[in-house]
Amino acid sequence: MAKKPTPSPATDHTLRDHQPGERQITPTDSRGNGDELHQDVGDGVADPAAYLTDNFGHRISDNQNSLRAGERGPTLLEDFVLREKIFHFDHERIPERIVHARGSGAHGVFECTKAIPGLTKASILQKEGVTCPVFVRFSTVAGGAGSVDTPRDVRGFAVKLYTDSGNWDLVGNNIPVFFIQDAMKFPDLVHSVKMEADRGYPQAASAHDTFWDFIGLMPEAMHMIMWAMSDRAIPRSFRMIEGFGVHTFRFVNEKGEGKFVKFHWKPVLGIQSTTWDEAVKIAGADPDFHRRDLFEAIDAGDFPAWDLGVQVFDEAFAEKQPYDVLDATKLIPEEDIPVEIVGRMTLNRNVDNFFAETEQVAFLPTNIIPGIDFSNDPLLQGRLFSYLDTQKSRLGTTNFHQIPINAPKCPFHNFQRDGMMQTLVPTGRANYEPNSLAEAGENGGPRASAEAGFTTFATNDERNDPTQKLRIRAELFADHFSQARLFYLSQTENEQAHIASALVFELSKVTLDHVRARVVGQVRNIDEDLAKRVAAGLAIDLPAKEKAARAPVDLKPSDALSIQKNADDTMEGRKVAILFAEGSDKAAIDKLKAVIEGAGGTAFLVAPKVGGIKVKGGTLKADGQLAGSPSVLFDAVASILTDEQAKALSEQGAAVQWFMDAFGHCKTIAHDDATQQLLDKAGVEKDGGVIAIDKFADVGTRRHWAREPKVRDLA
Repeated sequence: MAKKPTPSPATDHTLRDHQPGERQITPTDSRGNGDELHQDVGDGVADPAAYLTDNFGHRISDNQNSLRAGERGPTLLEDFVLREKIFHFDHERIPERIVHARGSGAHGVFECTKAIPGLTKASILQKEGVTCPVFVRFSTVAGGAGSVDTPRDVRGFAVKLYTDSGNWDLVGNNIPVFFIQDAMKFPDLVHSVKMEADRGYPQAASAHDTFWDFIGLMPEAMHMIMWAMSDRAIPRSFRMIEGFGVHTFRFVNEKGEGKFVKFHWKPVLGIQSTTWDEAVKIAGADPDFHRRDLFEAIDAGDFPAWDLGVQVFDEAFAEKQPYDVLDATKLIPEEDIPVEIVGRMTLNRNVDNFFAETEQVAFLPTNIIPGIDFSNDPLLQGRLFSYLDTQKSRLGTTNFHQIPINAPKCPFHNFQRDGMMQTLVPTGRANYEPNSLAEAGENGGPRASAEAGFTTFATNDERNDPTQKLRIRAELFADHFSQARLFYLSQTENEQAHIASALVFELSKVTLDHVRARVVGQVRNIDEDLAKRVAAGLAIDLPAKEKAARAPVDLKPSDALSIQKNADDTMEGRKVAILFAEGSDKAAIDKLKAVIEGAGGTAFLVAPKVGGIKVKGGTLKADGQLAGSPSVLFDAVASILTDEQAKALSEQGAAVQWFMDAFGHCKTIAHDDATQQLLDKAGVEKDGGVIAIDKFADVGTRRHWAREPKVRDLA
């Protein structure tokens, strides 16, 4: 029998040796120029599986930094490590978005309210009164499309402006900073916060081991953690969140002069959050709370609006700051550069089909128009690679731009042809250029324009040597705690307690003791009192302070960073529940409704039963049944009852809980005399927010935070 030949390794397609397996490797830890953690295999390791490689076996020298032209320069297209890593990440899920999977969208209009031609040649900002259509998609980040609306999470705030110069996609969040400084780390961040790979949970939650393990090893994330643990991450409504472009962009004017710019969306209704207990209960009462709120407001004609603001500054300002303006984990305090309002966006139409529009909309940070350009922010540079790539996987075709929600409203012409699901029918044979077909009387197609076409801002030497090719972060990127401390100290005492309590809750879900200790050790670099409160809440000894690569500097607190310091007492856009039952006074109910609606709010009638109920003065139909309309769904509550009905309701758990929750969530409770026995049963104590019905116009829907220490323990 002939000897069976030994198979060539090139024809052995088994992957058994390509898996991580059970190998135990103790890496050598070091810190880079920006204090990023590098974990190296170390010397003399023979096992080839110990080495991190790309998918073709090339060993990787640096898994923390993109390759860029100079320390502060742009990311280079030749970085095959970054390209492959993000390429693979972009195609991990089909067809749901990997992040921002659960979203809500609406159409609207943007209007320029202050022309700034001296700063930018962007057509939409050249003349006051110029308008363009917009489409906005709000979203959570961590959860899948089937998760709920109200987890503690960042909210996506993506705006597509259909300008006469092409689509401008301002793709941001409701928080002005981000977890990481370099796009190289984005797959790792998302992998850590998504449900754990071996068990498939938790869904839409960051309170688990892998996320906090990653965060404890990434001090650059600590500023974002302060925001994520604050009330900004549990908003009351999409209509009441701010939006940020996050990155530093650039304005370019007609003369070719450039300045840096940061973009802000300021909600006209003001910023408002829920409490954590409220967010949890809303998730059970109405998983679609934010989606429903946005749809119903637009459907009722209460069109939400945001003012577009800009912070504009030059390199001279940037050079003087104790942080790097290209670092996405940093912000520019509004006290240093005030936000200048230049436009207003109003959402005035719901989608006709959720899938065709909200699900198929594709946002690209690369969609900019003349007058707006990129900076060398390494996180932004990586996003410019990533977004276009991911649309092919999610939408299935390179022609995704032909889907109506993605198509520009201005003419577009090029020589791109064919491809899967091509819906256009180009005519003629001009599918290349240059060509001379016009000389024979044929249509030769469009051509480039040096004068009118998009041109990139030319300068790339701002504190940067573009002749270098480096995997390195700029030195100021290593300060991870100064702005985290700035954010914490800018909050009210009540908001600081919420941050401390959120950290305790999240870390209490972590089962790895060393991870909890490391995170609290990082928090000590932000504020000692905060770290002590968190340690006490976890019943652990205060761990040693983690080493900071750069000692934090004290920055002047910024009131603009606090929700409560900027609270607006308006009733506009808020929803007030009025509890009634058989025999209630219709005239009193109608009077209260008029007060609420006259101030721009919405009155929602709640009763033990829906349908027509006999009341004093006629018949009244409830908008919602008591057990299905808990008080967590409303901004304030009121009650108009008879003695008999109040007594009966005091024996029903849903009614007692209705008032207990409203009181516990620091909401206004307006009531008549008969309701007092029900309030007594619910343990509601008299304070400035528990008032008579006729005082509601004076107090409104504001939160009464002084009440909170009476109703729950805060860290």
